[in-house]
Amino acid sequence: MPAQNKVFIDVEVDDSIRDDAAIAAKLEEVCPVDIYKNAGGHVQVVDENVDECVLCKLCLEAAPTGTVHVRKLYDGTELSL
Repeated sequence: MPAQNKVFIDVEVDDSIRDDAAIAAKLEEVCPVDIYKNAGGHVQVVDENVDECVLCKLCLEAAPTGTVHVRKLYDGTELSL
């Protein structure tokens, strides 16, 4: 049986940055657990890596305010800067 994704963490990227090649490259670069992928200039969230999130906030710092959402599913809170 395949492992379930997004048991503890959910990551969402706003449509406003999804097709921004510079942000896609930056998110891929800063994430220590490879949650983000630069897919030909588009931000892609790698679902199978989402629960590896270490809550470092580097993605929140790399993207425009309010465009990346990291939610802790176990307590209902969202990371913020």
